[in-house]
Amino acid sequence: MNLRCWLWIALLFAPADPLSAQAPVPLAEAGPKPKPVEPVKAEEIDAAIARGIEFLLKDQRPEGAWGSAERTKELNVYAPVPGAHHGFKSATTALCISALIETGGDKPEVKAAIDRGEKWLLENLPGVRRASNDAIYNVWAHAYGIQTLVKLYHRHDGDQTKQNEIREQIKKQIDLLGRYETVSGGWGYYDFEAHTQKPSGSPTSFTTATALIAFHDAKGIGIEVPQKLIDRAVASLTRSKKPDLSYIYGEYLKYVPQHPVNLPGGSVGRSQACNLALRLYGDKQISDAAMKAWLERLFARNLWLDMGRKRPVPHESWFAVAGYFFFYGHYYAGECIAQLPADQQPELKHQLARVLLPLQEKDGSWWDYPLYNYHQQYGTAFALMSLKRCRID
Repeated sequence: MNLRCWLWIALLFAPADPLSAQAPVPLAEAGPKPKPVEPVKAEEIDAAIARGIEFLLKDQRPEGAWGSAERTKELNVYAPVPGAHHGFKSATTALCISALIETGGDKPEVKAAIDRGEKWLLENLPGVRRASNDAIYNVWAHAYGIQTLVKLYHRHDGDQTKQNEIREQIKKQIDLLGRYETVSGGWGYYDFEAHTQKPSGSPTSFTTATALIAFHDAKGIGIEVPQKLIDRAVASLTRSKKPDLSYIYGEYLKYVPQHPVNLPGGSVGRSQACNLALRLYGDKQISDAAMKAWLERLFARNLWLDMGRKRPVPHESWFAVAGYFFFYGHYYAGECIAQLPADQQPELKHQLARVLLPLQEKDGSWWDYPLYNYHQQYGTAFALMSLKRCRID
């Protein structure tokens, strides 16, 4: 055997280069990095929050709620009356109350607005139901109602009677989510299948994540949530999870995982909520590195989400993004940032604030999708709570 053969054999069986032998970065932890941004001063955030609060105070309706079925046009989403608007209005009002509780401080006018909103919510939320066989928008009211009621529970610390009333209302909303759970677990907002009493439609990943996060809040004040309800929802969300932590829009798209809406560019507005939900329920894949990677992807590829903002037709934008994912996605991004170690948070907070601050409208509101007369209200609520999470104290 000549020298050349021996050299080939030696190379074939030589130990790998230590650098090349390093384990590849998991797909969930890989992704683009955003460009650095200028740090945001607390004064900038406080000024924007003050203008947003002023908008909500001026926009609150006389009965104490926010939002309405006004501003009708031919291009609105399918919303059979009256149930669809009961759901929209209750969810919007819940979000606005939450935003004022989190950001409004002790100003008398803010306290009065919260009190009026609480009174309306406690009177109207228990009566919210699905609009029709196929439109189940009420699930949003139940989920955000739970989260707001938890905040109201803490606000009434020391008032046992009021806290007991709120606890009972939370239990009712959990029961309603149990009734409107899909047959395969989790929640969706349409049933275009058999129109059954227990919805036969497909659960959507982000709706399921929203409900699971609300359940986690309820459990935080000692309210029991049926474990089977949680287990089925977690299983549904896990089925929707792809190896890179993009999530299919709904389980009905499971056989087309490479549909644009299921790719990272299409999932960037919902992966934050889905990651948070699974992390809260113990999914080990949602590590700090994975959560940070998806936050960085949100800021590096924010244009994909922004191109859908204010477009009047859902899913008409690139990657089939719908406008209403914009402030939703950034709100849950703020929640994800709070999950990370303290030393990793500041840069991400600055990134989030730099996205949101320029988008505030002249009247102090934020909005991302024209939805009757609910969009400025829910958009402002999401933005206010997001900006609060950008503060570096």
